[in-house]
Order: sequence, then C-alpha cells, then structure tokens
Amino acid sequence: MDSLWVVICACLVFFMHAGFALVESGFCRRKNAVMVLLKNVGVLSVSSLVFYAVGYGLMFGEGNAFIGLSQLFPSGGSEVSGLPIYVFLFFQLVFAATAATIVSGAVAERARLGTFMAFTVLTTALIYPIVGHWVWGGGWLSETGFHDFAGSTVVHAVGGALALTGAVLIGPRLGRYGKDARVMPAHNIPLAALGVLILWLGWFGFNGGSTLSADAEGIAPVILVTNLSAAAGFVAALMHSRMRSGGLDLSMALNGALAGLVGITAGADVIAPGEAMIVGVISGVVVVEGVMLLDRMKIDDPVGAISVHLICGVVGTLAVGVFASGAETSGLLHGGGFGLLGTQALGAGAAVGFALATGGAAWLALKQLPGGIRVPEQHEVEGLDLAECGVEAYAAGKSGVAEPEAPTEAALPMVLADEVAS
Repeated sequence: MDSLWVVICACLVFFMHAGFALVESGFCRRKNAVMVLLKNVGVLSVSSLVFYAVGYGLMFGEGNAFIGLSQLFPSGGSEVSGLPIYVFLFFQLVFAATAATIVSGAVAERARLGTFMAFTVLTTALIYPIVGHWVWGGGWLSETGFHDFAGSTVVHAVGGALALTGAVLIGPRLGRYGKDARVMPAHNIPLAALGVLILWLGWFGFNGGSTLSADAEGIAPVILVTNLSAAAGFVAALMHSRMRSGGLDLSMALNGALAGLVGITAGADVIAPGEAMIVGVISGVVVVEGVMLLDRMKIDDPVGAISVHLICGVVGTLAVGVFASGAETSGLLHGGGFGLLGTQALGAGAAVGFALATGGAAWLALKQLPGGIRVPEQHEVEGLDLAECGVEAYAAGKSGVAEPEAPTEAALPMVLADEVAS
C-alpha cells in the first residue's frame, strides 16, 4: 500500500507538468506558445533520462556530506525508506523535473532551445542533486536539523534561483523595458487558470506523497494544510493586487495560489491548519510585491516564476521556524545550535547561494557557445513558433486571417518599431 500510494502521488506530480505547460503558454504571447510547450515537454524528457542516469546517484548515493558518489544507473533489488528503489526513484525523478521546468517560464520567449536544454542537463545532473543530497540524502544540512518536508527550498527556491540567473543573463524581451516600454499581456488566461488548477491538484501528490507512507492519519493533515494555504494565497493576492492597482488581477491571484502551495511545502507535516492559512496569506502578499519589485528592477519574468518559487520558497522555509508545532517537532526539529528559525535561514541561504553561483556560471559558460543563449532578434520579433518551429499554436489562416510574412533583416528595425508602438 505504501508503494501504491507513492506511485499514485508520483503520477500526480508528473501531471503537474501539464499544469506548468498551460500556465507558461497561457501567460506568454501567442506567437511563442508552441516553443513554450516544446520546452516543457522537453524538460520532462531530458530530466527523466539525466536524473535516472546520474542525478539520483549524486543525490542519494553513498558519498560524503556534500555529494553522493554511487548508484549511477540504479538497478532494482534494493529498498529506500521502506520502498522498492524504482518506486522511490520515480517519485524523486518527477521532483527533479519540476525544479528544472521552473526555469523555462522565466526565460520564455527569448531563450535558445539548445542551450536551455543543456542547462536542464546541468540542473538535473549536478545542481539540483547536490542540494538534494545536503537535505534529503544524508548530507550536511540534514545533520543541522534543517527541515524541508517536500521541497520549498530543495525544489522551488533552487529552481527559482536558477530561473533568476537565466532571466538576468539572457536579458528582457525586446520592447519590454526602455523609453518605449510596453506591457506584454498573457494571450490566454483560461489556459493559465486551468494550468494552476492542475498544479493545485498535483500538489496533493507532491506534498502527500512525501509522507512515503499510506497512513491516512499522516496524509490527511498534509493535504488539508496544502489546500488551505493555496486558497488563502489566492484570496490574499487578489485583494492585495486590488489595493495596489485598483483592479481584480486574475493573473496575480493565480500566482497567489501557487505561492501558497510553495510556501506550505516545507512545513506541511508540522504546520497546523490555522497557521497554514497565515502562511498562504503571507505568500500571496509577498508574491505580488515580488512581481512588482522585479519589474522595477527590469528583470523580465513573463510568468512570475521567480517570485512564486524563489521568494515564496524561502518564505515557506522560514515559516517552519515560526509556525512548526506539535509532537512531530519533538526531537526532529531541534534546529541544532542555531535555533530552528536560524537553521532554516542557514539552509535556505546555502541552497539559494549555491544555485545562484552554479546557475550563473552555467549560463555564462553556455553564452560562449556558438549562437549563445538567446535567439536571433529577427526570430524574437517574428515569434519562435513560426521562426523556429514552423507552426503556429492556433491555425489563424483557417479562420480567414491573413498570415503575416516573415520580416527581412532590412525591415527588422521598422517591424520592431511598429510592434513596440502597438
């Protein structure tokens, strides 16, 4: 029953990638929807292969306090945490893919496909497994009393930090900032809303499966607080964005729900329902402020991934030190010599710092390759769907809408000026 429960939860986490695909494509412009979907399915595929071959061994293999050094290409016949190794491996594999796919939204509409997939390889083979080993593989952070039940730091803050390095080093979309700056609104809010609901559902597997046991008494409170935090995050973000902008911003509210989910992930096993709603409210407010802060800093994140995952991942990790209570904390969350809140801050800071350093180094190295990390300017203006995939997400020609011709290099400045003006 334990194995069956964890496999079902792993499948729910796998299904979360459909949610990511819909959220990211919905929040981006229609001319790049196909490329966004291609990257999402590509990340899942590449991550699956790389994490099985290399990442799992570095994360859970026997080694030292920093990294695992065994179990490359793991085979069956053994158990981990009382589960058959393939059950545990598949559950961890979909977590690794989740961390990697966070990056795709933040660099959408201008990142080159080849170098982005190379970055995905580095993420799932090296960066994510090392942090995971520190926390879940018996590494140094696990010995300090640091508590991250399902990955507010390991998955979300690390993925968000990697997304931040990409957004900064690739740069903003053409026309997004500057004296002729313009808003680039989401092209399909219904898709984004459906994606968030799928992610919300999948999170019950994300957090619920992290119990690694089919014990109803252990699962039920985890799923309840997960739902309450998400709901509170949605309401808080909607109300806070109304106060900040005067309008009912559904896109902010949707990210508020995701923020609540990210925020409760670290402490879903040790935070009570009432406190979970407080975590959701804090996360919902913080994500709105985070989106606005990044915009003022001219860091272009089309889907709000950095605010949702990095900022709220850290908030959720610290929330464990503030709100953790109950018998579950006795002995388990001693917090070492720093106190629990100090230990949580240490762990989040170490993981984020490592991700920023390694992610930045990886993007800078990839930038030196032929073609770099950004698509050609002409492709960005035309849209990556036609320029690089040769197909549109929506068959506009069939409805009588004329297909625009691709701009020539000579006409590119004029086309870009027209787009900015519009």
